[in-house]
Amino acid sequence: MPTLARGERRRLADLLIAAGPDAPTLCTGWTTRDLAAHLVLRERRMDAAAGIRIRALAARTARVQAQYAARPYEELVRLFREGPPRLSPFALPGADEAANTVEYFVHAEDVRRAGDWEPQAVAPALAEALWARLPMLARLEAGRKSPVRLVLLRSDGGRAEAGPEDAGYVEVTGEPGELALFAFGRGARAQVRVAGAEEAVAALRAALPLPPEEL
Repeated sequence: MPTLARGERRRLADLLIAAGPDAPTLCTGWTTRDLAAHLVLRERRMDAAAGIRIRALAARTARVQAQYAARPYEELVRLFREGPPRLSPFALPGADEAANTVEYFVHAEDVRRAGDWEPQAVAPALAEALWARLPMLARLEAGRKSPVRLVLLRSDGGRAEAGPEDAGYVEVTGEPGELALFAFGRGARAQVRVAGAEEAVAALRAALPLPPEEL
């Protein structure tokens, strides 16, 4: 059954193949090969994936990821395209859609926007799914790093907030996909508008990437 996560998985796999194994990505220090290895590890080696979030376990995660990265690139992309193995938690009903829709959208843009790129429309159903997940994800991602209150405004209406409540605030306006990219630290390549007091914007700029035209 087609789902948004499966659609983004296919798109990301296609972008990885088109880019080749040595292309840059927006993931600092990672080539497309590194990103492909990360994606395979994340859903096929749960025993080693904890280091993605837990710093104390990051060394083991890096070792296992390097082992995957040593495999043929086409094999890595094929494994990712096939989806999680039967015993992976991501194979549970609904888990792929809940955990990977935003993940794969962001990583697809990590590949697409690392070089020359042009704006690309996001399907309405995907845009709504990204927006629905944005409040929680903004609190977990950008909100943890921001020194100011983030007011995320959807271009056609809608509002989400994250970050400390006892500080100045900055408004970040854009389409759902662009706001998701901003929330995940890709603000330098996101089409968002930033507005707020000069001091608040400067503090945000020191903590999170913002579009060059806003600096």
